[in-house]
Amino acid sequence: MLAGRIVVVGGGTAGWMTAAALAHKLAGTPARITLVESAEIGTVGVGEATIPHIRHFNATLGIDEADFLAATRGTYKLGIEFVDWGRKGDSYIHPFAEFGAPIGGVPFHQQWCAAPEAGAFEAYSLPIQAARRGRFRRPDGDPYNYAYQFDAGLYARFLRTYSEARGVVRREGKVIDVARDGESGFVRSLTLESGETLAADLFIDCSGFRGLLIEQALHAGYEEWTHWLPCDRAIALPCANSGPIPPLTRATAQEAGWTWRIPLQHRTGNGHVYASGFTSDEDALRVLLGAIAAEPMAEPNRLRFVTGRRRRQWVGNVVAIGLSSGFLEPLESTSIHLIQLAIGRLLDLFPTRDWDPLDAAEFNRLMALEYERVRDFLILHYHCTQRDDSEFWRHCRTMRLPDSLEHKLALFRERGVVVRYREGTFLEPSWLAVYLGQHVTPRHCDPRAGGAGVAAAMAAMRARVAAMAEAMPLHEAALGMPA
Repeated sequence: MLAGRIVVVGGGTAGWMTAAALAHKLAGTPARITLVESAEIGTVGVGEATIPHIRHFNATLGIDEADFLAATRGTYKLGIEFVDWGRKGDSYIHPFAEFGAPIGGVPFHQQWCAAPEAGAFEAYSLPIQAARRGRFRRPDGDPYNYAYQFDAGLYARFLRTYSEARGVVRREGKVIDVARDGESGFVRSLTLESGETLAADLFIDCSGFRGLLIEQALHAGYEEWTHWLPCDRAIALPCANSGPIPPLTRATAQEAGWTWRIPLQHRTGNGHVYASGFTSDEDALRVLLGAIAAEPMAEPNRLRFVTGRRRRQWVGNVVAIGLSSGFLEPLESTSIHLIQLAIGRLLDLFPTRDWDPLDAAEFNRLMALEYERVRDFLILHYHCTQRDDSEFWRHCRTMRLPDSLEHKLALFRERGVVVRYREGTFLEPSWLAVYLGQHVTPRHCDPRAGGAGVAAAMAAMRARVAAMAEAMPLHEAALGMPA
């Protein structure tokens, strides 16, 4: 029999995504879901950009895209633009699509590397060319994907309405005590500030950085990765929109970190992720204020974090989801995706009252892999740079890499081979976008590359991509916004 009484600790994006997914998947079972949160405890709420997997999450819940975009003031996203990362003056886009198509059975990027007259790599990506023009169209048989940019607070509110309509009960209040079973160590109940006690079979910790259950009560441990990803602070600051709304997120490298720009229908989300060991909080705010395009709409929201993950994200009858499970900076918009992955893994391995320890072990193995492979992808952006204009960038370009990333880089630098894994969020096109966007080029190409007809085939691809992008409507028109 399934664990029937479920308590989700914490709201925000993680809590309400979890509650909504459980309410949908466990409909028709005896499961009873309670979510406890306190209006006095704020949520981080700065993760507003996503990757395409969020579309599957919403579709699985039966959420209409138009309703979702209206409720969250969302926009479409074709990729992430990286400015000044490889060198100052650079700009490349990581799209949600393949580049080109194989020619003569040879991977496209191998043909491109062997053809000096082939032009820019991004000329062979339809979503990049559309994004450069400020245009968007939902794919209709076209080989590309898209994601969203939205207000995370409004998304949590939207999912709360969805969840409560499906039986989820919300309790307002702070947790002041955690009672555990003396023999098994399992959490048995929580006591709220009001005196109310909530007992459950399964507890899901969505309490944010505090890790109220997974760490404070169960001491899961934390594996820190700041020696590879030294940024440890962020400032978030919304401003009014200024000019056309691009269908992409922008990440601009700065002297000791990077700034983000996320355009929504009603405002632009801005922020500065930085390393406190290489700059001061005051200078970091000055950089952010110099990067925004309009007057701020709120006071700066300052955050501190330690990059890494819990050593175990499922301990006993507690599963950590969201910031309670770990933190990876939002450079590639993975925060909400990691929430979604954890929810999916939990549903795949949902416990019975027998509590087979293999369920927790497999969940922890899979989530550890996901975190580590996202970590490596983020490190790639920092390490593969030619910038040496600050102490921060000199540190990043010379630091020792994890063995897993060193292996991937070595294979690509030698023969243009992109290592593939069964598990891992980012596939070959993503790695190619960053490798080539930041001037990591193979020493040797596939020996089959080149030959008669290749130049003509590549020219035809470029022309077709440009024509298709030009024919798309403007992003605002696709959103139904006034011109």
